[in-house]
Amino acid sequence: MHVMLAYDNSRNARIALDAVRDLLSALHPKITLISVVEDVGSATAGVDELFSAQYAEQKAGTEAAAAELAAAGFCASVLIAEGDARKMILRAVEERAPDLLVMARHSHKPDVGPFNFITKRLDALVEEFDHMTFGSTSAFLARRAPCPLLIIPTHSE
Repeated sequence: MHVMLAYDNSRNARIALDAVRDLLSALHPKITLISVVEDVGSATAGVDELFSAQYAEQKAGTEAAAAELAAAGFCASVLIAEGDARKMILRAVEERAPDLLVMARHSHKPDVGPFNFITKRLDALVEEFDHMTFGSTSAFLARRAPCPLLIIPTHSE
């Protein structure tokens, strides 16, 4: 069994990772962690530095999560993409053909980190635009993914 897990090194992604490990361990799945770093779309040098820092932090967190899975006996790999999360995850699912796509449901509980303030502001703007036009990432993928989608609730502490 091949499971693709959307992972962005956030609290919610961690909840989804733990759920995959707990729910599917008996099946010994191959797990691909897909992490998409979204570009904020500005040409300023400050934004480039912010993107580079976010990319490095997200990549390191995703690789650490894959190493944790490997230490627990799972076959784990990492796929890092840049762009719109919905489209990049859909593309990866179409190309890699997993048996199951897993992602966390969005919640408004903030993550902790050095760029939290900026990220929260950007996320709020992007999320508002998404809901006006396309809906959430999970809703987008539920309509388009060619494999089953498991959405993990994130409201529990």
